[in-house]
This record gives sequence, C-alpha cells and structure tokens, in this order.
Amino acid sequence: MDEISIERQHLDHLLTDSTSTYQAPYQRTFAHLAETHRGRPLAEILPLLRRATDEALLGFTDADLREQAQAISTGEPYILRVTVA
Repeated sequence: MDEISIERQHLDHLLTDSTSTYQAPYQRTFAHLAETHRGRPLAEILPLLRRATDEALLGFTDADLREQAQAISTGEPYILRVTVA
C-alpha cells in the first residue's frame, strides 16, 4: 500500500472530478490499465504508469510505480492512501 501527499488544488490530478477542467487524472489512466493490461509484464506497464504520473505531476517513486504495475499485472486490489494538504 502506498501513501501520497497532494495539495488540495491538485487533487483533480489524482482523482477523476467531473467539475474539473483537468483532462488527465491519474485515476482514469490507472483504471484503464487495470482493465486492459492484466497479465501483461511489468516492463510493459511501468512506462505507461510513469508517463501518467509525470503528466499528472504526482510524486510516485519507482518503487510505488512497480507496486502499482504488479497489482495491475496480477489483478490484485491496490490501495493508495492520500493525504490532502
């Protein structure tokens, strides 16, 4: 389980918000990859997650992304704790 701290004004970069104008929330990309990349190798999933976190300006570490990619590949649930500053 990972934990991330995010500024309140950038919460829409992480979570999908229908009232936001931000077009690339990380949650949307993660959910899409979870649907389409189950069973795929980590090496295929990691660059996609890395690009999504860079675009969303989120501070996931390489270890965080590897854990997320593993969850996507295996179909296991993934829990992320978010602290809003």
